[in-house]
Amino acid sequence: MVRPFFMDDVMHPEFNPQPTLTGAILQMRPLHGDDLGPLYDVAKDPAVWAGHPAKNRHQQAVFAPYFDMLLASKTTLAATLASTGQVIGCSRYYTPPQQGDGISIGYTFLGRDWWGGASNLEMKSLMLSAAFAHVDQVWLHIDPANIRSQRATAKLGATLVSEGALQLNGKDGIWQSWVVERDVWEQRTVVKT
Repeated sequence: MVRPFFMDDVMHPEFNPQPTLTGAILQMRPLHGDDLGPLYDVAKDPAVWAGHPAKNRHQQAVFAPYFDMLLASKTTLAATLASTGQVIGCSRYYTPPQQGDGISIGYTFLGRDWWGGASNLEMKSLMLSAAFAHVDQVWLHIDPANIRSQRATAKLGATLVSEGALQLNGKDGIWQSWVVERDVWEQRTVVKT
């Protein structure tokens, strides 16, 4: 049986789950309380949640507790434009159910203006590179109906390992489990540069 993940789980002991990561387009920085308003400005678009299990997360009454969970996790990074500091989304690290001392990336969303371009790729590239300093695999969990996220994850060099029941953040659900291997990532990065 796969062990459940809870917010107080500790992922890899040497890994800082709230680094500041800077790329050409984005800066990923620790989420803080005053990000609620700017992040909700992104989240209030119903289309942002169309591929997610919580399709009503665009409603402020639903988003506010979700934001509180992200903030309390102390593993969430706000995605901001490096040039202006504008908040355009977020993502977080968490412990994968498959590997107690491993690292997962998820709970990611971006405003629609940043879909399908370089922003999501840079976000995940920054986060993967930080994680691969400590582990050989990084896990991602995706709702089987979220085709857009599956395509973006495959572009990272991730492999679909399984689909089935998992417990994430204390909630049961059906998830696809994807993994990115460090050697595949490094090879992909060498080819891209």
